[in-house]
This record gives sequence, structure tokens and C-alpha cells, in this order.
Amino acid sequence: MSRSSDHTLVESFRDSTHLIPSRALDTKKPSPYDPLVMKIWLCVATAASMMGVGIALEIGLAISARNGGFSVPQQNVVSFVSPQFLLSFFPTLFVLPVAFLWREIDWMVRWYEPYVVLSRGHATAEESLLLDSLGTFFTLFRALKYKHRIVFFSALTAATTYIFQPLAGAIFQLRQIDRSEDWSVTSSRVIGLAPDVSQLNGFLAAAGYAEAAVAHNLSDPPFVKNGWATAEFVFPQYPGLNGTLAVNTTGIQTDTACRTPRASDLVPQSENLFNYTATSVDGCIGSASFNASDSNTQYGVVPVSCAGASPNITFQPVMFWYFHLRADNNSPEAKGVFCTPAIKASNVEAIVDLEEKTMSACVQKGDLPNPNNVTGPPLNGRAYNGLIFNFSPDEQDARNNPDRFVAARATAVAAGVSGAIFRLASQQSGGLQATFDLPNGFLDLTTQVYTQHLALTAKSVYFLPDGSQLNGRLTSSVPRLWIDPLPGHALAILIFLVGFVGVVIHILGRRARRNLILCAPPGSIAAVMALTSRSGFGELLLPYDDEKTLEKKLSGLTYKMDRRTGAIVADEKGFYEFGGGSMGRDDAMMSLMGQTHDRVSGKDEGSYSDSSSHLAQQTAAGYPPWVARGA
Repeated sequence: MSRSSDHTLVESFRDSTHLIPSRALDTKKPSPYDPLVMKIWLCVATAASMMGVGIALEIGLAISARNGGFSVPQQNVVSFVSPQFLLSFFPTLFVLPVAFLWREIDWMVRWYEPYVVLSRGHATAEESLLLDSLGTFFTLFRALKYKHRIVFFSALTAATTYIFQPLAGAIFQLRQIDRSEDWSVTSSRVIGLAPDVSQLNGFLAAAGYAEAAVAHNLSDPPFVKNGWATAEFVFPQYPGLNGTLAVNTTGIQTDTACRTPRASDLVPQSENLFNYTATSVDGCIGSASFNASDSNTQYGVVPVSCAGASPNITFQPVMFWYFHLRADNNSPEAKGVFCTPAIKASNVEAIVDLEEKTMSACVQKGDLPNPNNVTGPPLNGRAYNGLIFNFSPDEQDARNNPDRFVAARATAVAAGVSGAIFRLASQQSGGLQATFDLPNGFLDLTTQVYTQHLALTAKSVYFLPDGSQLNGRLTSSVPRLWIDPLPGHALAILIFLVGFVGVVIHILGRRARRNLILCAPPGSIAAVMALTSRSGFGELLLPYDDEKTLEKKLSGLTYKMDRRTGAIVADEKGFYEFGGGSMGRDDAMMSLMGQTHDRVSGKDEGSYSDSSSHLAQQTAAGYPPWVARGA
């Protein structure tokens, strides 16, 4: 490029900031632009609140761990919204304003950084005019490259706020925790002999339930469990989950003491008539006669006379007998089981399931301190066998009672319990024949059904109405608001660190901006035009210049903000190349000042004497048109 063309380009690159008038002496100085989010009180308050939230969260974590969470309503108070949504939405909503405000503050820091660099002077184009701080992620790398430490840590804290949302959404959990508390209940029954025991209603009901339990696979009813029958009490109306109530009350334990015979014999008497005789291990003898032509399968129960046993058949041991014709050869076969029932009244702890309304366990706590008409006269602790009855001196068996209803109940009880056992035997794997083939095939089945029958009988026969208060302990699964330690500690630490680092960043950032001269928001196009319209170097740039072209044209010079006017001006460093030609330091400076000098001819083009004299006068007067920060 020729020397004349160099002069032509240089002449088009003129600084006209000397033409910017100073403000009048009697006018008010314009204040620098200071957005609300950059106010030091707001930054400090935001940081302090974040540190406070972090500390409060750590305190909440400690309380949550110590108390097993926080109490919450057992029923969802907002029926149309799931608890999971509430537990994740509101913590996220809580941290969202803080995170949003911090990102706005970070954006202002990045927005201001090129002007802060220019206010220090001697700024290269790469770290000032060409600096792109729009994206948080890439800003981190550019800040490291140009050692913009305040921008780096500000962007880092802003990027950290993006982690707040997932951590806040996972911080709360709704856990079911077992909680125990004292609870008072009303007892509706107490141990005592029922006055209508001779009507056999309780025995019949027990036998009917035993039959239904075998037919429909039913479990024990309320207040009956594994041979125990406890005094009934009123279940509390408690909406808790998996609630159990342990109550100190009274109960009666039934022991059937069933055993297989020591010896047995099935003797035919006449055509189709058989007599089954068995001897127990205690020497008791039981005998039953039946007609095989009545049915191929028969069963029943008879009283057993033993040495020392009660003469009343109501309290005597019993023998269950079972008969059938074998499936292989159609020969007769019989089995027997002896049972000597006994009862024991005790103080117990009854544990009931409040949801299922069943007794899950019964723990013996000791003997009853005072006798009653079950442990004392007239029963004196004797147990009804629950199958064969004699409640009047003039009858041998209740099945022969003149009251035909009582007689029918007595017959139904004996037939019902023995029939339930026989039916249960036929339901076993392998069928009825497999049960007969086992040495103790009927023993376990008889014990199971007979124990349930006697326990149900005890509930009806050995208890009377009552209304006393009992002490209990209620344990239930209640919802507790639990702060998850992992996201909780992580969120608390990050919020605290972001707040602490942020307040340091913005105190240092405000000091860095104290000499910055800006009167309008630097992000608008008008503000940029106001700062650069008279700087001269803008004439080198064209609207269709790409990033590389802009970098090439603006490199080679350093830039600063003019202290008198606040405009962005260029200060040449080294050489600035235009195509194949070049300008030295003097040529570049003279061009930016609006004056060219021909080194060959020694002639100046354009006079700057007027503007330079005017500038000198204004500088000497000490009236820059701006109010500097910290002034």
C-alpha cells in the first residue's frame, strides 16, 4: 500500500472526543449509573440471607435427626395435590428467588467487566471490546484466560445456583415412623362366669365359628389368639397407619392337652356294628359304638372317665373318634385322640392390631391377685370340655335335656367340632386316607380346631360385662417430615458458600468499579453509541465484519475510558497495520487526536491547537463532567 493510501485511512480514523463539551459549572453533576441489583446493601443482604438459610438448614437437619423428623398432619390437607408434589415444589420455590437474584447480580458483574477493564486503561481489544460474557459456562474459561478473578468467582457462584433446584426438590421425605404414646381404653369385659352358661349359646357359637374357620380358612376373631381369650375393650378411633395397642388386662389360656391313645382296638360286634375302645397314656379308657351301615365316614366325641376326674361329664376329659372304610380294600379303620382341657386365668398384655381389629399377641404378666367365680367357687379353675354338658342333677347329658332347644344345641356342639376336625382331615394333602395313615395324623388337627373352639368358648363363658378403664400403649406409624441428610448438607453448604463468596466478590467488585464512569445502562445500543461515537476507531469497522475481521481491525491498540468525558478511546501500543502499510506510534496518536503529520513533508494536516487548548483549560479548571465512584 502506498504512503498516500495510508494517509487516507489514517485520516478516516480520528478521535473527536475533544469536541465533547464539558458541562456548565452551574449544572448538577450527573450521577453514575448504579442499578438496584448492584447496590451494596442488596448484595450484602442477599448473601447474608443465603448464609442464614444455610445455617438454618443445618440446624433443621440436626433437629430432624434427633427427633426423627417433624410432625405433619396424618391426612393430606390438600386433597387434590399429592404430598410428593408439595414436598418437591415448595422447597424449589423457596430457593428460586435467591438463585434468580444471584444470577441477575452475576449478569451485571459480567456486563460491567469490559468497562471496568477499560477504566483501568491499556486494555487490549480481546479483554475489553471483544469480550463476550453472555454465557456463564464459557465466561468461566475467558475469565481464567484474562485473569478476571471477580468475574470468574461470580460466574462460578451463579453456576452453582443451578444445583439448588434438584437439591431442594430432594431435601424433604415423608417417612412412616413408629411412635408410641400412653393411651387409655375402656374395658368392656372382665373375668367372671356367665350366668346363662347352661343355655349353651356361647358353646354353640364357638363350635359354629370353628366349623366356618375350617370351611373358609378364617383366622381367630378379635381378642382370641393361640388359645388365649382376653377381656374385650373398646378399640380407639385412631386413623394412624399400622397402629397397635398394648393393653394390660386379664385373659384365660386354654390348654387342650391332646394325645394319641396308648392302645386302641376296633372290635366288630354284629353285622355292621363296631365298638372302638382306646386307652390314653394316663390310663383313661374311652369307648364309642357305631353302625358302619349308617355312613362310610363317621366321627364323634365321648366323655372319658379317669381316676381323679370330676364325676360331672361337663368337666371330664373327652375322646374324639374317627371312622372310615379304607380306600384300598374297603376295610374299617378308626382313630382316636384324648384331650384333657384346662384353663388358667392371668394378667396379660394384649397387643391388638387397630387396622385388622385382631389380637396379634398375648403375653402373660402374672397370676390374678384376687379369686373370682371362675378361679374360685363354683368352678374353682376347672375347665368346661365345651362338648358334653350336664348342668342339672336330674340329667345325665344335656343332649337329653327336656328343653329341646338346649338338647339341640348340645348335639350341634359335639357334632360341629368333631365334624370340623374330620373335614379338615379330608382337606389335607393326600386326602382323608393320608391322614388315617399317619401315626399322629388326627392329633395336630384335633388340637388346632379344639383349641380354637375352647378359646372362643372362654370368651363367651368366662367373662362378664365391665366398664373400667385400662392403661395401654399405642404404637402406630405416623408420617414424619424428614430432611434427607445428603441433599440437605449439600444444599446448606452450597448456599452458605455462595453467600459468603458472593459478599466478598461484590465488595471487591464495587471497589473495582469506583473509578468507572457510566451514566446509562451499558447494555443498550444507545449507551454504546454514546461511549464510542467520537472515539474514531469505529470508522474502521463495517456492519458486515465478522468476529475475526473485528479482532484483526481492533488488535494492536489498547483502549481506555477517557477521564474527562467517559468516552471509550484508543491508546496505540506497538504498531497498527492497515493492509500492507503501517503507522508508527506518533502517526497513530496524531490520527486518533484528529491530526495527521506527513513525516516526509513535515506538514500537519488539520489543526488541533484550538481543541487542545480548550482541553487544557477544562482540565486545569478541574471540572470533569462525571461524578466518580467513591468521590
